Amino acid sequence: MSNPLNSDELRAKLNGETGRLSWSELQRHFARGAVLAVAAELDLVEVAARIAEDDQVAVKGWMDAGRLVRATDSHARVWAAVSDEPALWAVVVAPWVLVQHARLH
Repeated sequence: MSNPLNSDELRAKLNGETGRLSWSELQRHFARGAVLAVAAELDLVEVAARIAEDDQVAVKGWMDAGRLVRATDSHARVWAAVSDEPALWAVVVAPWVLVQHARLH
C-alpha cells in the first residue's frame, strides 16, 4: 500500500492534473451530474485539495455561500456559448469534475 500524499504533494499533483476544457469535452460529465462549478474568486486547486482531503467545514462553507455548486443548466448555457473554445479550467477529484472559467491574463 502506498503512503498518502502530504498536503503540498497533493496540491502539486492536482495542479499538474488541471487543464483547459471546452464545453464539448465537459458535456458528458455534466449530463451525469458530476460537475461542480467553482467561483472565480476561489483557487481551483485549493478547492480540489480540500475536497480530496474531505475538509467538510471548508467545502460546506463554500457551498453555503454559493461559491461551490453542482453545475446547473444556467452554467451549461454559459459554457455552451463559448462553444469549442477551451475556456474552462478543470480538475478531477473523483467522482467530481471541478470547473472554473479560465482566467485570461
